Amino acid sequence: MNSINYSFFNNEKHAKGFKSINAAWIEHYFGLEEIDLHYLDNPESEILDKGGFIMIAESGDKVVGTCAMIKMQGDDYDFELAKMGVDEKFRGLGIANQLADLCIQKAKELGAKKIYLESNSKLKPALKLYRKLGFKDAQDIESPYCRCDAQMSLVL
Repeated sequence: MNSINYSFFNNEKHAKGFKSINAAWIEHYFGLEEIDLHYLDNPESEILDKGGFIMIAESGDKVVGTCAMIKMQGDDYDFELAKMGVDEKFRGLGIANQLADLCIQKAKELGAKKIYLESNSKLKPALKLYRKLGFKDAQDIESPYCRCDAQMSLVL
């Protein structure tokens, strides 16, 4: 297996990988919602152009993981950690942890003070990772996702 390389989203291959990896895990557990497609079909205009960023993990020329930081409006949170997924053949290698770490570090560099995320209680490995990264339970935003039953925040 090739080593894993991490970079910022910057090309059409990254866009295709971002959509396919996230669509696969969301469909497996829940079913895609309109808000998912809003971000997955338009990562440049809906995430990057609005002050967010996306980290990509690649093995060789294949996108194997993604994690987005969506710029949030308002004073409570700076970014939402979102659309984190790893190709099922590459799970268990620490890729999600590394993607999240890199996103959190970049958010700090950009002056972020607080990060928000939404998840679901079915996703126990993800919730365990978030807690390991320092996220705490929160309940202060109305979610646009039907599947959301877990919210967390991280003070930087």
